[in-house]
Amino acid sequence: MTDLASLEAAAAQVIRKASDAGLLLATAESCTGGLIAGALTEIAGSSAAVDRGFVTYSNEAKTDMLGVPAELITRVGAVSRDVAVAMAEGALAASRADVAVAVTGIAGPGGGSADKPVGLVHMALAARGLPTHHEELRLGEAGRSQIRLATVERALAALAETIDRVLSKRATGR
Repeated sequence: MTDLASLEAAAAQVIRKASDAGLLLATAESCTGGLIAGALTEIAGSSAAVDRGFVTYSNEAKTDMLGVPAELITRVGAVSRDVAVAMAEGALAASRADVAVAVTGIAGPGGGSADKPVGLVHMALAARGLPTHHEELRLGEAGRSQIRLATVERALAALAETIDRVLSKRATGR
């Protein structure tokens, strides 16, 4: 079991920032299986900021729920920059959210390869009116729970950073 208690402060910060700005959030999760949404919704008042979460563990779910082209998954693999970006952008398109985070990765202990080792996670953040941001995390073979927890931790920080970018764009018009 993954303990999300250590992430409460980061999740509370994201909820506060989004709520104060009137922004709605969505998550699209594969390797974390809903833990990002779980961390966010652990915070009282999260209903003011969380629109929805998509748990798209299978390739079919990524296609059916988020519109990720099956051909893209076949060509580059589910754990890839392109699929993470398509997931984040698909979450925006399939929701009322202003900001979406997506993660796809290999939490292990098996399933890795030389090209895509255990601990590889691709994360993307999409926000209406901004270019989609991608990050590649290489978390090593820290163990399944630790890889998932580290992914949630980074996703929460990246959501806060993305909200700041949205607010900066609002303030400057750029």
